[in-house]
Amino acid sequence: MLNARQHFPGALDKTYLDAACISLAPRPAVEAVEKFLDLSLTCPYESATAQHIAMDEMRGAARPIVARLLNAHQDGIALVESTSHALALAANALPLESGDRVLISDLEFMEVAIPWTQKQKDGIAIDVVPNVEGEVRAEDFAARLTPQTRVIVVSSVQWSNGYRCDLEAFSRLCRDRGIFLVVDAIQQLGAVPIDVRETPIDLIACGGHKWLNAPFGCGFLYISRETQQRLRPPIAGYLSLCDPVGGWGAYFQTPTITPVSDYAYVQAARRYEAGGTANYPGAVGLAASVSMILNLGQQKISEHVHGLTDRLIAGLEKLPVKVITPREHRRRAGIVTFSVGDSDANVALMNRLLEQRILVSVRYTSNVGGVRVSCHLFNCDEDVDKVLEAVGRLLR
Repeated sequence: MLNARQHFPGALDKTYLDAACISLAPRPAVEAVEKFLDLSLTCPYESATAQHIAMDEMRGAARPIVARLLNAHQDGIALVESTSHALALAANALPLESGDRVLISDLEFMEVAIPWTQKQKDGIAIDVVPNVEGEVRAEDFAARLTPQTRVIVVSSVQWSNGYRCDLEAFSRLCRDRGIFLVVDAIQQLGAVPIDVRETPIDLIACGGHKWLNAPFGCGFLYISRETQQRLRPPIAGYLSLCDPVGGWGAYFQTPTITPVSDYAYVQAARRYEAGGTANYPGAVGLAASVSMILNLGQQKISEHVHGLTDRLIAGLEKLPVKVITPREHRRRAGIVTFSVGDSDANVALMNRLLEQRILVSVRYTSNVGGVRVSCHLFNCDEDVDKVLEAVGRLLR
């Protein structure tokens, strides 16, 4: 996996262990964006219309690539700005009515909850499920179900302590009870794979700027085919329409077209996109980053990440710190959180590490968290050893 490091020059002059905040972009993604911008600079096509169509196609090429990441059909992928954007779309598309209830863990990042808090004005209620010693368990959600529960929203990996939930258990629970399952996968995808054919999920929200290594303001919303048929249609733009005969270039040259018409919309997740001029460079960068991940192999990346986190946890257990993240591979991805005491002590340690160009974070939710270390595909054993040596020295 170390051959991936060559694509990340940003990892060479520092110990970058904070992909859970924002990742480094690899050369292939930056070069793809630069190539796209060169088209904007020069317009090498025979007309501006031809260039616009080519740019639409370049952006759209991200959908099948992202679909491969999930082992999904490309019709299930909508390109969006961020996880926040995707979650907001999900909250507004689900057919909820006054009196319906949503279940959410008390460990979640605030953005996982915000779209649903905005629905409270419509009579939608939120039930918060307490974590159990940092764990987010399907059985605890099952115990809080009511006849009015319509949605379970959960991060597949919790941002503060790295706990990876049992998606299979949540999937079974929701299928058995006829409940929508909405998953924020931004802290998992790119480090540990998700296969939606093996684990059916209604909607998945994921930004590109963390473990997918594409910090260009583009992510995706996955919607299963079955779920698409049950959602409320979103606000639409002209690119949400079925392509006209002959393509848009020919359509716009047709004298008889009128603005008010009985339009036919695409029956695919891309209907949930803006439907107009979008973040083309972001989608191009996302496609290049995800292509790199697929070429390296998701399972190989997962094994590499778990090898690094195993090494990190083993080293931390020899130091006077408390490891917060679970030891089991199936309950973690790339995040390892530990604590040297209270929050002030953890922030002080983080600041000392930052002074040494060792990039980590401190994160908490509901009093769960500590110093958060992210091990990703561009990291190596030396990075792990550097942070362990520095923590040991500072504690002494």
